Amino acid sequence: MHTIRFLFLIGILACYAACSQQEAIDGSAPSPPKSTKEALRSFQIESGFEIQLVASEPLVQDPIFITFDEDGRLWVIEMRSFMPDIDGEGESLPLGRINVLEDSNRDGQMDKSTIYLDSLIMPRALGLIKGGALVAENNALWITYDDDGDLVADRKELFDPTYAANGIPEHSDNGLLRNIDNWYYNAKSKLRYRQINGEWVRDSTEARGQYGISHDDQGRLIYNYNWSQLHGDLVPPNYLNRNPHHSPSSGIDHGLTLDRRIYPIRPTLAVNRGYIPGTLDEEGRLLEFTAACSPVVFRSPLFSENYYGNIFVCEPAGNLIKRNVVREAGIVLEAFDPNPGREFLASTDERFRPVHLAVGPDGAMYVADMYRGLIQHGSYVTPYLREQTLKKELVLPIHMGRIWRIVPKKWKPSPFPKLSQESSEALVQRLNHEIGWHRDISQRLLVERKDRSVIPGLEKMVKDGTHELGRMHALWTLEGMGALSSDLLLSLISDPSTLLANHSLRLLEEKINQEPSLAEIIQTSFLEEAPKASRKRALQLALSAAILPEAKQVDLGKILFEKYGEEPLIRDALISSLTNREFQLAQALWNSESWSKSNPEREIFLEMLITAIINKKDTQQLRELVRWIEKKDPNEDWKANIALNSMAIQAAESQNLGLLTYRDQPSIIALAEKNLSPNKADFIKRMFQWPGHSPEMFAASTVSLSESELKQFALGRQKYLSSCAGCHASDGKGVARMGPPLVGSEWVTENETRLALILLHGMEGPLEIAGKIYDAPEILPVMPSHSTMDDGSIAAILTYIRNEWGNQAGPVSGRLVGTTRHLNQGRVYPWTATELNEHIKRLENPPSQNP
Repeated sequence: MHTIRFLFLIGILACYAACSQQEAIDGSAPSPPKSTKEALRSFQIESGFEIQLVASEPLVQDPIFITFDEDGRLWVIEMRSFMPDIDGEGESLPLGRINVLEDSNRDGQMDKSTIYLDSLIMPRALGLIKGGALVAENNALWITYDDDGDLVADRKELFDPTYAANGIPEHSDNGLLRNIDNWYYNAKSKLRYRQINGEWVRDSTEARGQYGISHDDQGRLIYNYNWSQLHGDLVPPNYLNRNPHHSPSSGIDHGLTLDRRIYPIRPTLAVNRGYIPGTLDEEGRLLEFTAACSPVVFRSPLFSENYYGNIFVCEPAGNLIKRNVVREAGIVLEAFDPNPGREFLASTDERFRPVHLAVGPDGAMYVADMYRGLIQHGSYVTPYLREQTLKKELVLPIHMGRIWRIVPKKWKPSPFPKLSQESSEALVQRLNHEIGWHRDISQRLLVERKDRSVIPGLEKMVKDGTHELGRMHALWTLEGMGALSSDLLLSLISDPSTLLANHSLRLLEEKINQEPSLAEIIQTSFLEEAPKASRKRALQLALSAAILPEAKQVDLGKILFEKYGEEPLIRDALISSLTNREFQLAQALWNSESWSKSNPEREIFLEMLITAIINKKDTQQLRELVRWIEKKDPNEDWKANIALNSMAIQAAESQNLGLLTYRDQPSIIALAEKNLSPNKADFIKRMFQWPGHSPEMFAASTVSLSESELKQFALGRQKYLSSCAGCHASDGKGVARMGPPLVGSEWVTENETRLALILLHGMEGPLEIAGKIYDAPEILPVMPSHSTMDDGSIAAILTYIRNEWGNQAGPVSGRLVGTTRHLNQGRVYPWTATELNEHIKRLENPPSQNP
């Protein structure tokens, strides 16, 4: 940890050294708008790069979204009615528009503007389609059509009136990103869309992100939140939420990095929470992300191989763009800042507001700069921000805007290709292009054309192609055209390329729904491959296991768990594919001789299975589970103990009240009273009914938590098992050389704000628990931050550990966690026990304001 701090300080010094070369800026003085030439001089960019102007006002105004069409024309959403004044008066006026920019003289700068759609109310998202565009505006999603090809919309049809219904720009649906699987995905939304047999359809998916969404070469979705700069999916959409009896805790909304630190090169006093200590440094510069948005995966070789696959993130409040290097660690993605102390791009111009990024046909990175002083929506303008904004004269002017292009030094623009004029055969070959934009657009055009003459060529590319990503795109192009053959997919599921094999298996699942006999063909290969499968392959086998007959799925589950059971994502994948088969796998494991001894992974997995069984509410299976427990002494048999505890926790929820009826008091009640705490024994009594006993007797009076808090408690247990049990054990007693006990810990049961800070920022060094000092090597030297978790998940975990294992303390709300997060911005390394206690004392006893 000392090494990390040393490097951190070196980064800070490097930042200040770089910043010292900039002209000193009075952060409290007005920030008038700059000309484009002046703005260019305000940029500090990573060595070897330059930034070029592509378009500016009046050609483009208030740009918030950019994307290139198949002929290299730049489509821009202009949110021209956003915050016309400090109170947002006039925001409902139909001033927004979709602007299509062209470089008619091919000099690298846009010089022609065509308004595709005008008089829009707060347009928010755009997705290009054949002959038009999906457009989000006026709290709805519309399909628009350009019937005569003049880049002006001729028709506008309401598609989804629920889209962006919230209306607040910071918290409503956006994105409309076309992914490799031919669906359009969104941020801040649970919706996705695609065209099937000429009809547009809507489907539900997992909720993701806040503003902006991207995908990597494999189709993994990337997004973020204003407070957490980089999240993504580790598995394809709609896999982990298939089992209604299971709540996954991994795989979706994975935080790629805990790094929230940013390095502006000018004071940023006009930020919404600038009045909160720790938000700004001594120079008035923002310390961490507060408006992270619009991540883009740089799928281009233009910058060099070290930049391919990097993810760039906008921070308009800090007038900068951060670069993250991404690497695969097994089945997990990780990201880090390669140059702490200096951002990829930063500006001394307070009105530089990068809000959206795109990779162009030329492989360059394009930046939509809203170029405004005030970018905070009126719903969230604090009195502090109002004062700063007016003082610094940042409200006006409006209707400015710039589009910038980032390229290597000495790079010269060249004309964009016109893919709409290319033959279908040429587009098939373009699926092998080194720039991701070309692969994506070629796939879209081929799917939209449905030219069946290229099917043999696509199949040949899939089978014999030498470009792995081109093969993958060809495969999904065939899917989009409705031209995938079962024989092709069967030939690929053992392909040397794990990427192709996994995508083929994923596509084969839909084929099996149409041709069930295919499952018989592949079940043997599943079981033969599983013992030697790599982690990446094992993950897809686990996800796809639902297509197997029940007995084969159980066998596969046992093999994959024994091989990779320490991976939370593998565990979630296995249970997600077990809908209505959870009991069968649990039974097989319960009776397995190899499961006579426990380990943390087995305890966690068994509890996940039993929780799913209880959530299913099949009384026959539940009675059998009760019999399993009653045959053993939970004090001596680890499986019976896990099952008994799991039943008690799930029984706490009101939906399980009186689920099982018996003629007499079942033996499990005596076991619960003997082996569980009184509180949990009362919980389990809520699940049973027998003469003279009513579960309502234990519904409220005998437990300390309300019904909503009991639900939070049960959710917290599941999240605790996935995120915390590896170090603190499922029984909270701690794991040797990993984490200290939580049972009877004053750090758990006392100040809830202190406890929230530990999860938000982490903790290092020795700490005393119940009179005993814990320090390395008895425990790990550092407990990592869990700041990428949302407030509700952290609150659920805290509520659980404060009310489990004999601990008795009040619940923790998501509001408390959120407030704690905001009021302690700027903390970039873990707390020590002494620091944290002193910080809590200051919060409880703030210094007097009297002179």
